[in-house]
Amino acid sequence: MATTPVEADALVFAPAQVPGTAAQALIDNGDWWWEDPVPLDDRDVWYRTTISGMGPHILLFEGLATFAEIWLDEARILKSDNMFVARRVDVALRGEHRLSIRFRATSAALEGRKGRAKWRPRMIQPSELRFARTSAMGRMPGFAPPAPPVGPWRPIHLVSEKTPTILSTRLSTRLDEGDGLVEIELELATPIASATARCGDFACILSSAGGNRYVGSLRLLSVERWFPHTHGAPRLYEISATIDGKYAPLGHVGFREISVDRGADGLGFALRVNDVGVFCRGAVWTPLDPVSLQNDPALLERTIGLAKEAGVNMLRAGATGVYETDEFYRTCDAAGILVWQDFMFSNFDYPVADAGFVASVENEARRFLKRTSGSSSIAILCGGNEVYQQAAMMGVAESNWRSALFEEVLPRLCDEERPDVHYVVNSPSGGALPFHSDAGVAHYYGVGAYRRPLEDARRANVRFASECLGFANVPEARTLEHDFGAAPLSSPLWRQRIPRDQGAMQDFEEVRDHYVGLLYEVDPRELKVQEPERYLDLSRAAVAEVVEATIGEWRRPGSSCAGALIWFWKDLWASSGWGVLDWTGAPKSPWWAMRRAFRPIQIALSDEGVNGQHVHCINEANTSFVGKIALRCYRDGATLIMNADRDVEIAPRGSVSLRDCDLWGAFFDTTYAYRFGPPSHEATVATLLDVDGVALAEAWRFPVGRAAAMFEPTISVDVFRDDKGYALRLQSDRIAQSVKIEDARLTPDDNWFHLAPGASKIVRFHEPGMAPSGTVAALGTPAISYRAM
Repeated sequence: MATTPVEADALVFAPAQVPGTAAQALIDNGDWWWEDPVPLDDRDVWYRTTISGMGPHILLFEGLATFAEIWLDEARILKSDNMFVARRVDVALRGEHRLSIRFRATSAALEGRKGRAKWRPRMIQPSELRFARTSAMGRMPGFAPPAPPVGPWRPIHLVSEKTPTILSTRLSTRLDEGDGLVEIELELATPIASATARCGDFACILSSAGGNRYVGSLRLLSVERWFPHTHGAPRLYEISATIDGKYAPLGHVGFREISVDRGADGLGFALRVNDVGVFCRGAVWTPLDPVSLQNDPALLERTIGLAKEAGVNMLRAGATGVYETDEFYRTCDAAGILVWQDFMFSNFDYPVADAGFVASVENEARRFLKRTSGSSSIAILCGGNEVYQQAAMMGVAESNWRSALFEEVLPRLCDEERPDVHYVVNSPSGGALPFHSDAGVAHYYGVGAYRRPLEDARRANVRFASECLGFANVPEARTLEHDFGAAPLSSPLWRQRIPRDQGAMQDFEEVRDHYVGLLYEVDPRELKVQEPERYLDLSRAAVAEVVEATIGEWRRPGSSCAGALIWFWKDLWASSGWGVLDWTGAPKSPWWAMRRAFRPIQIALSDEGVNGQHVHCINEANTSFVGKIALRCYRDGATLIMNADRDVEIAPRGSVSLRDCDLWGAFFDTTYAYRFGPPSHEATVATLLDVDGVALAEAWRFPVGRAAAMFEPTISVDVFRDDKGYALRLQSDRIAQSVKIEDARLTPDDNWFHLAPGASKIVRFHEPGMAPSGTVAALGTPAISYRAM
């Protein structure tokens, strides 16, 4: 084993991308096999390169994973043991030098660490990782690719102390009687003669604060406030500096106020932005590349763009990943997407009695908070993920799982560095037990892993679901065939990569299958063998239906719930994973369901039993909505038996709820609760239209089940092109459930939707200039081909 650069000369080196990881380098060089991955946590890994320069310089390492020794030539100049902390060292260069980094084997570095844990989670392995400040990525069997991050995962910079390079920037904002105040702090590589900060017509001089630090403050008069995109405009202001006569961009800031409404009983959790209530909806963010941990700029922009298009207004950067790049937070700032940010603590009993550990954590947290101090999107800072839940579920008493790390250390740092952001002690937390859903923030899997009926979404009295609706989501056919071949269910890889919780009696494909059987009255196991294509279609449709129904329940006026973050956003590798996007970034069926369920102007139906069908309209805009509600009931899939329209006006940030009898003008058993005879209809559909008669939103109910509303519709498809590009015009003679569009190259803006008889629906594509070619089919019907001429 090489322990010095001289000894490392005997090793075989290969090219490696920096920033990056050893696993990525091995993949790039053809030396990695997922069937037998290199156990990187048990290996020392050396990196080396040549640097050159003359005179005093600074070596800045933005992130080293994890137990690293840095050598300049044959002298060890630095050690690091926290993946999430940037390190720097002053060096005197005299021409060409060799820079070497030894990443010690994590298992060896943790060997001999003492201290008995009060509980031992199964999700992250090995248990000794509780002593290490490193990512859980690659160390969670059944969750993520087995490629633990080892290496220089963030950039390395060589900075001359003769140039006024900005080493760090801190921008802090607050509102003061309508004005925006910006506190600016710069750290430079060398002293300077002068510096001025500017935002538009406003400027200030930056004064020396010692140690090459320069500070100043700007007051911007009568600023516009930053809002999540669902509720307003994410207004940002550009801040720049002139340093010794040279222009330097510092970033963009926004001004907003964050608060949490606990409700009349003090148990709720409803976020308010600028004193406007916001139903937070979105997903748990996952690294775009879980192996290299790098964000391709185009993929990041496209992925956040898909979130915004789907109506997502919050992403949770979870504790099982990493602190994200500056570009991630900047993109969320610009998109108007709130960020719930976990600190990187998950499941373990962390050694808070170890002063060295706590000091490392304080350094980690403070540096992150300073780095992201100007981010408007960060709204929630959370101590960690499932730490309290894990202990409580294992029967540990509360007195033993309450931790000073989450109750004292982290909230103090947040208060000092980001007083504009709300702190949550742990996710989940707030209930009589941390995992109870009727208080605080919950990881709600009643509908989902615990196989409760859809009605449990109301019965559980969820206040805020910081995780929910986790299923093994089947990718669309194009990705599926690419990854698993023409018979994906027969692929060994398919079974190997089904997501599962360690120790659980079921995996998440079995969870999904439960709802396939519940919704469509079929035997999924038999269907999987006899009709695999139909099984896959019902699997996609079932998840979309569950997502729409659950979010509709939680968003209705009067609901106890104020937020829902789906588990999770993007698959980590080729699989039927939890992601609503597949590993390539392409949408899966729940993405389109989210797009429908998350609309800022929305209509929803709720079955109130003997109290009838209730129609709920929501307007999150800051202007009034004027339009019309249409309510229809259909028998035999085509016969319109009930039909009512009603004008509606919804106040800004308001809602309207009506009973079905308000529209019918008389009694009609819309929900089939009274059962005075055989069912009169199989489907009810409510549509919200604008003043021009354009349908903005639609909601469906099947009072006697979806299986009873399965027909054999004839669907017509017309391909046309207008000034917006190519599109499809669809029409059906009968109810068509879960209509799927499979295009050879293009992504439709809606999919897995229901089509009412006689209604016309226009579907556009994400690539409007490209000619579409593909098929359209409803559940249980043959596919119909289309092609642009």
